Amino acid sequence: MNETIQFPFYVKITLILLGILSIGYIFFIGQDIIIPIMMSFLFAVLLRPLVLFLKTKLRFPHVLSAIVAVLLFVMVILALVTFMSMQISDIVSDFNKIERNLNIHLHNLQQYIRSNFHFSTREQKKFIDDATKDSKNLIGSTLMTFTDTLFNVILVPIYTFLILLYRTHFMLFLSKIFKKQHHEKLQDILYQIKVAVKSYIVGLILEMIAVSVLTSIGFMIIGVEYAILLGIITGVLNLIPYIGILFAGVLSIVVSLTGSTDLSIAVGVIAVNVIVQLIDNNILVPMIVNSKVEINAFVSIVSIIIGGALAGISGMFLAIPVIAVLKVIFDRIENMEAWGYLLGDDLPKTYVWKKIKLPRYDYENAGDALTIATTIQAPQFTETNTIKEDNKPNASQ
Repeated sequence: MNETIQFPFYVKITLILLGILSIGYIFFIGQDIIIPIMMSFLFAVLLRPLVLFLKTKLRFPHVLSAIVAVLLFVMVILALVTFMSMQISDIVSDFNKIERNLNIHLHNLQQYIRSNFHFSTREQKKFIDDATKDSKNLIGSTLMTFTDTLFNVILVPIYTFLILLYRTHFMLFLSKIFKKQHHEKLQDILYQIKVAVKSYIVGLILEMIAVSVLTSIGFMIIGVEYAILLGIITGVLNLIPYIGILFAGVLSIVVSLTGSTDLSIAVGVIAVNVIVQLIDNNILVPMIVNSKVEINAFVSIVSIIIGGALAGISGMFLAIPVIAVLKVIFDRIENMEAWGYLLGDDLPKTYVWKKIKLPRYDYENAGDALTIATTIQAPQFTETNTIKEDNKPNASQ
């Protein structure tokens, strides 16, 4: 007879913490292998409908369908990179003007610091020299990072193709791991993971396009040079929730100042970014992204910070999809439902205003909701147990 071993609560917490630390350590030391595979998994989920279309509608063989889908995806990425390279070449051609404007801004900044903070120009120069004395090491580390990124760029399409090619093989592997009575739940988990990941990635792409277009139009209106390039960079960096837009804003201000000696243009750049973010956070995100993956903001920010500490920008990008996958798994495992609820977000709810979904931050009744949930669940649990006891067969009968 099989007996279930019950551990004390402190033992369970200790085992959970050890498990989390072990997974984090393995992820940290093996990030060069794990990150490309995880990125390839996301892209494979995104390209799966295209593979099915090529197989069912155009009657392509499975191998050819996977090859064509990956090649089309690579061509789209290369087209975006080529366009950005052309825009950057325009900036390089205006290097003399940029250097002249930058020197003017640096001179004005030095004068401001000297008059308000009483730091002489020589002291400021000494401070800058001390801060940049390790620039050679910085350049070396940057070159290593670029080399690793280039290597991953080559590996990701290969991994994506292989995942698409051996998808059925992997599914059969999972079915052999779990017993047959768990296959229905396994199928549900895999389906929900596919839906969550695909919807989230598609939502991010739509959000990136919208933010890029809105930012580019705003920069054109206020007369910022390289408006299209800065708009695309803002949209791409916006893929990293909460943090990416800060880097994009700082970069836009710096580039706009190097293109003009007018300081007021920086105010216009800030205003455009604020307006676009208001539209993004209050209309685009609730309508496109939050409706697909319901993860609360606290968990999102913490996971992004942890992902960045473990694996840099790639870890920050992968943080939300990983949390979404964990939430799907936790929600469908009886003993892990509480953790799934912790990762999720039942607030804010959305309401429809003129056919547009907007968030409703209704925290006033949160305490009442908790009280009601507590008073309702306790009697239901007792009543259910009582019913089960009453329905037990009597030995005398």
